[in-house]
Amino acid sequence: MFNEDWQQDLRERGVPLTDPYKMEELLTDDVEISKWVSQGLPPDELSLQNGILTTRASRFPLCIDPQEQAINWIKRKEEANNLRVCTLNDADFLKHLEMAIKYGFPFLFQDVDEYIDPVIDNVLEKNIKGQEGRQYVMLGDKEVDYDPNFRLYLNTKLPNPKYTPAHFGKSMVINFQVTLKGLEDQLLSVIVGYERKELEEQRERLIQETSQNKKLLKDLEDSLLRELSTSTGNMLDNVELVQTLEDTKTKAGDVAEKLKLAATTAIDIDRLRDLYRPAAKRGAILFFVLADMASVTTMYQYSLSSYLGVFGHSLKKSLPDAILKKRLKNIIDTLTTNVYTYACTGLFEVHKLLFSFQMTAKLEQAENRIKQDEIDFFIKGNTALEKSRRLKPHKWIPEQGWEDIIRLSETVETFISLPEDIERNGSVWKKWFDLDVPERAHIPSQFRKISSLHKLLLLRCFRVDRVYRAVSDWVTTTIGEKYVTPPAISFEAIFEQSTVNSPIVFILSPGSDPAGDLMKLADRIGYGSNRLKFLAMGQSQEKLAIQMLEAAVSRGQWLMLQNCHLLVRWLQDLEKVLAKVTRPHPDFRLWLTTAPTSQFPIGILQKSFKVVTEPPNGLKLNLRGTYLKIPSATLTNCPHEAFKPLVFVLAFFHAVVQERRKYGKVGWNI
Repeated sequence: MFNEDWQQDLRERGVPLTDPYKMEELLTDDVEISKWVSQGLPPDELSLQNGILTTRASRFPLCIDPQEQAINWIKRKEEANNLRVCTLNDADFLKHLEMAIKYGFPFLFQDVDEYIDPVIDNVLEKNIKGQEGRQYVMLGDKEVDYDPNFRLYLNTKLPNPKYTPAHFGKSMVINFQVTLKGLEDQLLSVIVGYERKELEEQRERLIQETSQNKKLLKDLEDSLLRELSTSTGNMLDNVELVQTLEDTKTKAGDVAEKLKLAATTAIDIDRLRDLYRPAAKRGAILFFVLADMASVTTMYQYSLSSYLGVFGHSLKKSLPDAILKKRLKNIIDTLTTNVYTYACTGLFEVHKLLFSFQMTAKLEQAENRIKQDEIDFFIKGNTALEKSRRLKPHKWIPEQGWEDIIRLSETVETFISLPEDIERNGSVWKKWFDLDVPERAHIPSQFRKISSLHKLLLLRCFRVDRVYRAVSDWVTTTIGEKYVTPPAISFEAIFEQSTVNSPIVFILSPGSDPAGDLMKLADRIGYGSNRLKFLAMGQSQEKLAIQMLEAAVSRGQWLMLQNCHLLVRWLQDLEKVLAKVTRPHPDFRLWLTTAPTSQFPIGILQKSFKVVTEPPNGLKLNLRGTYLKIPSATLTNCPHEAFKPLVFVLAFFHAVVQERRKYGKVGWNI
């Protein structure tokens, strides 16, 4: 509306307008923007507009901030002003809020959920009263003196909170979720900082110098205006004013020259940095694919900080090459593989192909090889409530399938003649329809050479039962077979990727218990089982858990808290304790086990390394998982020729039993 309707209307009316017109240039200036960026606010257009809303809005801001960009910026911005930080679950938050209101300190409520305590409504609404030269606000049933310098911030990690209209009326709800372009720029800085460190350092110095020069130029302008406004009598007779004018003119000229040179240098630096943009773009797309998995289940939460760890690890592991194009290809391939491995470690088997499909679709869309309409049709089909007026020509076509065929012919230009072709060549289509694996056969008639995605769309209309297999084939032909072959769970790899600041969360499936594997890992790496502590969570175990955690942090122990879903409310206290840990022992690790639950704190999930303990899907993956647990020495030490075949038979039988278990009682026969 702002860019199209309003600006277009002004131009039609002949109103003078800066071209290009940017709202942020009207509401702020380059000096303030540079300061915000140095404090951690991303420099993209949307983030700057969010910064303006946060600082200029008449209502207090409520920031939707799943990637924690807003909260980090606010903390740095208000650090010098004695910022107070609390949550609405703290027992003494009213006491701290009262002190902040009274003395004019900024105050931040973090981890706000969809329920906001009504006790702070008067503060949110700025329901300030005056009496006898004093301003006060009612906090509960208490009058609290109100300092005009007081600022209130609310922050939530929920990616899609459902706030009521009352919340929107009381506060300024601002969406700080990172954008694709903004994240691409951030990842570009990470890549250039790793590949061309001197170039990124030069850019950062340039930004800092430009910020200082712009501030100096503004100070000179303000000083000159102040001198002119306070001057009395004839200006030409005021020697001091004339000298000030000369000095200001000289300094302003020097600063303007520096800014001009900095702008030219910035263009050259940006041109060199843009050579690495393809890898940054791939990284941004993959993060959004990861983040979208949270809509499947709340246990799939990923923070930007943990993703940056995977991104940095991929830069180190990718093969170096003197030719930039080959180096970028190595980075992109390694990053895609590592993100797939990282995601699959924390996904249930039933969702792994969904992740592969989502990743493939987003990568193809970025290259403009597929359209959003095609993806929408594949997911939804024909959602119209009214049936098509065109009658089904053959009885063997499913009712919903014919409706989908009509919708497909209207949506995708390639299939515009599909209904007529089916009517004319019914027997040919029927033959293809009756095949056991139609996804592997040629499509009848003129549609023989359609793309693999269009083949998927046709199967969605005719044979929904074969879509799962066809999706796997599409992913394989598009980005590679390894992206439909999830990696087997390796506790050594899990330990290698873990850090002292990131808990390892095991999301349990029925019958699984990772405690035994963890003890074996401790023995294999020489850690010692005596330094591995276990605690089964339950009623009255909260204090003991905190004591064991403090001991593990200081002594470098491994602590496993089992069945955390039984004390899910206490996990919020655990999150606060972990946030206060500043210098843990380098050997410390925290292992948590939990069943899937929607009440698990998002903060712990986002910064944790998630592992799903579930049998692999399919005989092949089951066999591979079994053999990965058998050391090679075990297979070679036994000289008997029947040993290896017997191991294979046993592993195969185990895989068959695992697969049959999916079908319950029907899976067993005598």
